[in-house]
Amino acid sequence: MKIEEIQQRKREVRTENGDRSRHKGKQKSKQRVSQAGSGEGEDVPLVSHKQQADGKEVMAKLEEESAGAIALQVLFPYLLAGLGMVLAGMVLDSVQHWDVFQTITEVFILVPALVGLKGNLEMTLASRLSTAANTGQMDDSREQWKLATCNLALIQVQATVVGLLAAVAAVVLGSLSKGYVKLDQAAVLCASSVTTAFVASLSLGLVMILVIIGSRKVGINPDNVATPIAASLGDLITLSLLAGISSLLFKYRDIVYLSPLICTAFISLIPLWVAVAKQNPSISTVLKSGWQPVIVAMSISSIGGLILDKTVTDPNFEGMAVFTPVINGVGGNLVAIQASRISTFLHFWSMPGVLPHKMRQHWPTPCTSFFSSDVNSKSSRVLFLLVVPGHLVFLYTINLLQGGHIAITLTFVLFYLVAALLQVGILLYAADLIVRLMWRKGLDPDNFSIPYLTALGDLLGTGFLALCFRIVWILSNY
Repeated sequence: MKIEEIQQRKREVRTENGDRSRHKGKQKSKQRVSQAGSGEGEDVPLVSHKQQADGKEVMAKLEEESAGAIALQVLFPYLLAGLGMVLAGMVLDSVQHWDVFQTITEVFILVPALVGLKGNLEMTLASRLSTAANTGQMDDSREQWKLATCNLALIQVQATVVGLLAAVAAVVLGSLSKGYVKLDQAAVLCASSVTTAFVASLSLGLVMILVIIGSRKVGINPDNVATPIAASLGDLITLSLLAGISSLLFKYRDIVYLSPLICTAFISLIPLWVAVAKQNPSISTVLKSGWQPVIVAMSISSIGGLILDKTVTDPNFEGMAVFTPVINGVGGNLVAIQASRISTFLHFWSMPGVLPHKMRQHWPTPCTSFFSSDVNSKSSRVLFLLVVPGHLVFLYTINLLQGGHIAITLTFVLFYLVAALLQVGILLYAADLIVRLMWRKGLDPDNFSIPYLTALGDLLGTGFLALCFRIVWILSNY
C-alpha cells in the first residue's frame, strides 16, 4: 500500500507541475499580446531582431522630430510639387483649346482620373517603399532592388487596368451627358488613356525608387520627400503625355485598327508584369487584394472629372483649368505625406489588427487629430499651416505667368484659400480615421488608404473650386 501511495503522490505532483507550467505559458502569451498594443502596456517595436537596433534609432529620430524639422524637410519638395502643379495647370489651360479636347470632351473627364493615378499608384508605391526603408527592409542591396522591381511590375499591371477602366468610365459618363457614343472617338480615348497611364507610371515609379534610396542614404525621412516629388512630376508628366498622345491618335483616327492595336499590345503585357510581381510575397498579396481602393478611387476621381468637363468651357468658370491641378494636387500631396507617416508609425509599433497604445482611440475627434502631443498630430498641424503660404506662392506664380489672362482679385483669393483650407482640413482628419480603420481591419494602409484619400481630395478640390468660382461670380454681379 505504501508503494502505491508513493506512486500516486508522484503522479499528482507531476500533474500539478504540468498545470503550473501551462498557466505560466498562458500568462506569458497574454503578456505578449498586451505588449503588442492592447492598451494596457507599453508599446513594443514589432520588427525582427536583426532590424530592431536600426529601427529603434530611426523611430527615436521620427518621434523627436520637431515641428520646425518636419516643416523644413517638407517645405522644399512641397513648393517644388506646387510649382509642378502650376505648370500642369498652364498645360491644361493651353491644351483645352486643341481639336482633340474640343471634339472628344470626355478627355476632360479622364484628367482627374489619370492625374489621380499618382495618388493611386505612385504615392502608394512611395509610401510602401518609405515604410520599407524606415523599418530596415531595404538595407540589403539585393533585397532593395528585388523589392523595387516587383513594385514596378505591380504598378504597371494596375496602371494598364485602371487606365482602361478610366477610359470606359469617361465614355459612359460622356454618353449619359451627350446621349450617344462614337466608337472611333471611344477607341482614341481608350488608347490614349492606357498609353498615358503606362508610360507615366513607369517613369514616375523609377523616379520614386531613386528618390527613396537617395533619401535613405543622406539621412532624410523618405515619408517627407517622396510623395511631394511624385506630385511635382506626376501632374505635369501625365497631362503632357495625355495631351500629346490623344492629339496624335486623334490625328490618325482614320487608321481604324491603330487605337485597338495599341490597347491590345499593352493588355498582352499584363501576364509578364504579373509574373514579375509575384516574386515578392507581399506584392503578390497586393496584386490579389489591392484592386478595390484603386478602382473605387478612379471612380471618385471620374466624378470630379465630370464636374471639370461641365465647368471648363463655361465663361463664368474661366480659370478652372489652371487652378484644378493646383488645388487637387496640393491637397493630395499633403494628405499622402500624413498617411505615409502614420502608416510608418503603425508598422513599427504594432501589428495589423491591433492599434498601439499611443493610438488606442478607434475614432479620434478632430481635436485629438490636430491638437494632441503625439508626433502624428504635430505633423498634421505643420501640414495644415503650410496650405495658406503655399497657395499664395502658387497664386502669385499663376498671376505672373498668365500676364493678366485671369483676374485674381482679393475676393477670389479669400474664397480660394477658404476652399483650400477646408479641403486639406477634411483630408488630414480623414487620413487619421481611414489609416486607423484599415489597420484595425488587418489591411496595410500603404496600399489601401492613399488611393481613397487622394481621390477624395480630387473630388473635394474640384467641387470647392467650382463653388468658389460660382460665389465670386454671384458677388461680382451685385
